[in-house]
Amino acid sequence: MSETGKDKMKHLDEMTCLLYLERQLDRARGLEVSAHAQACDSCRTLLRALEHESRLLTRAMLEENEPLPSRLAQFQEKARRSMQWIWGLVFGLAATGAYALYTGYVQPWQQQLEQAGFGGSNLLGLLIFQGAFWKGWQSMITLLEVLALVTLGGLSVMFLRRRIRRGSVLAMVLAGLCAALVLPGAAAGSEIRKGDSVGVPQEETINGDIFLFGNRVRIDGTVKGDVFLFGHDATVSGHVEGDVIGFAQQLQVNGQVDGNIRAFTNTLTIRGNVGKNVLTFDETVNFEPAAKVGGSMTIFVENLSLDGSLGRDLLIFGKHLSVSGKVRGGIRMKGNALTINAGAEVDGPIRYEGENPAEVSTQAKLASPVEFHQLEHKPRYMRAHYYVWRVIWTGAFILFGMVLVLLMPKFAEDTVRAAELYAAPIGLGVLVLFGVPIAAVIACVTVVGIPLGVLTLGFWFLILCCAELIVGTVVGNWILGKATDTWGMIGRMALGFVIVRIVYTFMEQVHVLALLGALGIWTWGVGAISLAIYRRLQPVIAPNVPSAPSAPPMPPNTTVGGAMPA
Repeated sequence: MSETGKDKMKHLDEMTCLLYLERQLDRARGLEVSAHAQACDSCRTLLRALEHESRLLTRAMLEENEPLPSRLAQFQEKARRSMQWIWGLVFGLAATGAYALYTGYVQPWQQQLEQAGFGGSNLLGLLIFQGAFWKGWQSMITLLEVLALVTLGGLSVMFLRRRIRRGSVLAMVLAGLCAALVLPGAAAGSEIRKGDSVGVPQEETINGDIFLFGNRVRIDGTVKGDVFLFGHDATVSGHVEGDVIGFAQQLQVNGQVDGNIRAFTNTLTIRGNVGKNVLTFDETVNFEPAAKVGGSMTIFVENLSLDGSLGRDLLIFGKHLSVSGKVRGGIRMKGNALTINAGAEVDGPIRYEGENPAEVSTQAKLASPVEFHQLEHKPRYMRAHYYVWRVIWTGAFILFGMVLVLLMPKFAEDTVRAAELYAAPIGLGVLVLFGVPIAAVIACVTVVGIPLGVLTLGFWFLILCCAELIVGTVVGNWILGKATDTWGMIGRMALGFVIVRIVYTFMEQVHVLALLGALGIWTWGVGAISLAIYRRLQPVIAPNVPSAPSAPPMPPNTTVGGAMPA
């Protein structure tokens, strides 16, 4: 002991306290130190401080992973050397893919829609925004925004679950429920009618939109808005100043429609006048001689008989087209057979891509001969764009895997190590591959579970995209051996991924083999990632080391890491 103060009071030194905490003193000396600590505030404070320090040192020695700041410093040093050109290459390839997608698919479709009389607008805009295909679409956008915010909140809760209390979680859930309850409803001014036989009588006028649900639907009056009808047999014989959106087995339009017709039916018959455009998905469409359409027609149909007058272009994807009426624009068709009868008049070009040559009557009045292109049924592997897209997607996935490995090198090593176990990841992959989507869909049934379900599906899809990269890395290890550094792992991942892609391309020639191969790759990779995540979430205890330091006997009134009780 040491002597301090005016009265030369004896106090414990640090070595004696450390020997006491480590139980290195004999029993008599330990009881003496304990009694002194109970009576002396200074020694009791020193004893508590040394005991707290001992616990911190023991916990640090039990840590398996190195501290986070060191890993962040290493990552920042690597990022300064490599991430600039990596991100430049990623964005360059993304721009190339977007350009190829636009020039290969978007631009040709846009040109076809413009030729069909859509005035340069895209089909989505015509269906939703211009054609009023979905009333209250602004409410749907608001709903998506709210769901996005709730999903973000759920993600924050997941990452901060250790720092928030149950009251905070309850507050967020209640906030999400309140947001869902205060969402704007459907557009006002709409009328809904249901029954076996519903409609609008001849003497009635509807000042707005109307929704009709019934087995038989009939409109004989006037509707100063849009008509949404759902039924088996539907007939429009009155005057509709807006659009007609119909879902029916049979739909007949005998009256006047000032707007557009959007129909999903089995049989559509038009005998009246349509002011704007017609977009329909049907089995059979009959365009009677008295029918008139001021705009264009876009039709997905099996058989179309066009005997009336069409003000602009006709775009058709179907089996057979028979033209006996007038088309003030051009015709563009992809199907099996085209017949142009006597009395037909077409003022624009006719482009036909099909199985059989067009049958054209000599009495038909055409602005130009039919431009016919024979459909060629070539396998996908015999087309150049098939390999172009293969190269683009392969490069994109390799860059995606490179970024993931550089961001999470330790987790990537754990995942590859788990994939080399074979049986365990495959068994777990079957459960995750099929069970997680089902659970997410079930969670989306309730309003509260929608954010969790959407977040789970997104994470599941991300794992699915990474599955082939994991399998490719294992294949690369088979060929070149296990990597000792990060870039070695990236090289093996790229080599193995290319080999897996080549093998899968050959397997695509047989659909059954392609399906089995895809399921095998997804199951293996998803199981490896899930197994690595499961191991990361499990507590790791070092062998032959006690889980906590043994506590020495302390005085009765002594506390550790806190104040004395009152």
